Amino acid sequence: MTDKLTLEIYGKKAQDYVNMIATDKPNCHLRAFIAAVPKGGHALDIGCGPGHSAAAMQAAGLTVTAIDPSPEMSILGKERFGIDITQGSYEDITEKAHYDGIWSSFSMLHVLRTDVPKHLNAIKRALKPNGTLVIGVKKGTGEARDSIGRLYTYFTRNELDTLLCNAGLTPTDHFEGSEAGLAGTIDPFIIVTAYA
Repeated sequence: MTDKLTLEIYGKKAQDYVNMIATDKPNCHLRAFIAAVPKGGHALDIGCGPGHSAAAMQAAGLTVTAIDPSPEMSILGKERFGIDITQGSYEDITEKAHYDGIWSSFSMLHVLRTDVPKHLNAIKRALKPNGTLVIGVKKGTGEARDSIGRLYTYFTRNELDTLLCNAGLTPTDHFEGSEAGLAGTIDPFIIVTAYA
């Protein structure tokens, strides 16, 4: 995430975000991701927020690297979920054939559209052969700020599939729905599972 205002908003609303997700148990998408990663495998949670998903992965026996650009989220992640979170972003994915799975849950949507291809290429390089990627984004077109000021890049299903394929990833499963997030608005989203 390179947008300063978006990062500041997450910093100010970090506790609100933790409160919003604190009672959540692993949803079906996270459970499927954990099941797809080999037992004891290495997973990357990129844009992990306070680390609630990373904590579920770790509890399931995976080795987890958790990264988020917000220092406030890192502090809360340690306090609430006992997760060590490295401050960083998609720019910091430099490994090659390192991860069995990468969880990118509603974080890629905060990067500039022009940067998406290079980040997906980095994800492809970082995954082991046949490694699993789960990516969640909000559906739509263009870029805009939400009601609390966060910058969003929106995607259509076909656009996201094309971007994944261009990076050498194979999208397989798609789930579309809508739900309320931190801004309180109900927005459509898509979650795609893809393989390296």
